[in-house]
Amino acid sequence: MSLIRHFHRGRDLARTAGDHAADVFTPLTLIGRGLLRHADWAKTRWAATPKERRGPTLLVGAAVTLGVFLLPHGPLIALIALVASAAWVGRNPKSAAEPQPDHADVKLTALYAALTPYLGGFDEPFALYRLDGEWRAAFSGWEFDPDGRLTALEISYPAYFTDTEPAARARIEQVVQGKAGRSREYRFDWDEEINRLRVTALAPLPADIVAQRFVTAPGEIVLGFTDGAGSHRTIPVEQGGVTEQQPPVVWRVGPRSAEPHLLALGAAGYGTSTLLRSIALQALPYGDLVVVDGASTGEHACLVNRPGVYTVETSLHGALAALEWVAKETERRLITLNAARHHGVPAPADVTRPLWILLDHLTELSELAHAEGRTDPQELLEVPLRHGRAARVTVVFVDDLDARHRIAATVHTCTRARMVLGPVTSESGSAGLGVPLDIAPAAHTPPGRGYARLGTASPVRVQVPVTVDPLDEEAPPALREAVIALLPHRDSPIEAPAPTAAEPADSDPEVAAEVAAVQLTKDAAPTQSRPA
Repeated sequence: MSLIRHFHRGRDLARTAGDHAADVFTPLTLIGRGLLRHADWAKTRWAATPKERRGPTLLVGAAVTLGVFLLPHGPLIALIALVASAAWVGRNPKSAAEPQPDHADVKLTALYAALTPYLGGFDEPFALYRLDGEWRAAFSGWEFDPDGRLTALEISYPAYFTDTEPAARARIEQVVQGKAGRSREYRFDWDEEINRLRVTALAPLPADIVAQRFVTAPGEIVLGFTDGAGSHRTIPVEQGGVTEQQPPVVWRVGPRSAEPHLLALGAAGYGTSTLLRSIALQALPYGDLVVVDGASTGEHACLVNRPGVYTVETSLHGALAALEWVAKETERRLITLNAARHHGVPAPADVTRPLWILLDHLTELSELAHAEGRTDPQELLEVPLRHGRAARVTVVFVDDLDARHRIAATVHTCTRARMVLGPVTSESGSAGLGVPLDIAPAAHTPPGRGYARLGTASPVRVQVPVTVDPLDEEAPPALREAVIALLPHRDSPIEAPAPTAAEPADSDPEVAAEVAAVQLTKDAAPTQSRPA
């Protein structure tokens, strides 16, 4: 016992001596730490001083030191000031730098907590989502960019979640986008077989592609440009003064097209008229145009009196006359094509040349027609829409997204190519495209930005080429000149002359007589008019 007692007593004495020594040497440690920090500061300042200023700096330092030594009690005062300064600087030990928080721990923890009310099983002790759960059990394959923003994530969800209901999906997508950042678009890939949701942040589309001649075949219209996942081909385009390869959204028209007509909806100021001008410039070299501007804004006045443009109408009377002629022209084309096909002779060139009907905000004229008790212009579109593919007649119907309920059922049924421009919601996107949108739009949408769906394909992102009104004086001159360069002029041909078909009279007099009779039924094309 005596040995143990001596051991405990020696340990207490050593501890007491250590405490006294620490008290004695604490001021020395404090001053030494301050002197080291002063030395580090002096080294840093000396390294940062340019070489040409080091000599004058040493001269000034030597003069100050000499002056201190010449003063009465100068060295003692300097020593006291140095010790006091060192004690003040070294009073706190140098703390280690705080480690940067892990982006995954911070952001994915918040996302897990936000998804718990929608995916959690509160009655299950081992549920995938619970209040005291771990986010690593539900998330996998996460990626962050250098700025700490989420770029990819794979989310597991329980089997009882109703992933087949669009409303349930929309709630989850809204929560994920809110936590990951609403400044970008996100693609949501729902794998219902294994209960996984893959979230991918999409890069912004180029918005500086101006109107130009695109490398396409006749019958192909470039609606805009998308990302690599939305197109399997690329075309060269002039972008920022250089030639770049960009993936286009190509709409194929003609007698063998599965999507002969287009319906484009969008918010005001987000590029619906720009889309119509872009399509007109691409269609003019190979076809003829009939334009109806129901809003009477003069957005398409640049097409007036251009070769290949039959008319540009802005009034209800002119629109009804033009659409009546279009319906009769469609019937005439069908009769002529059937007669030529029946007798085995080439069809005349005036029925094989494509005819484009470009309609901008026609629902406004429909409301005016209802108020005046006149024929609805949309009723005159039934024949071109139902028989336009066989007659080489293509209808492009552009209107506001809010006016989709005033569009006739025939237009909705016969337009298998769809576009939605501007900010959309899950409801408006589904109504405009015909299927739920699997891409969450960004909070801020630039003009001409939207989504396209051709036939039964999945919706893709699209950015319409910048095609300004050349008569708009507020538009940049470079953009106006680009559009003017594409407009056909009276003194320049817009296409090579079509090959002359064999005369029916040389082969069969009966065929010639029948085709001639059909030609006599052709009504005169509407005259060109300027917008009111």
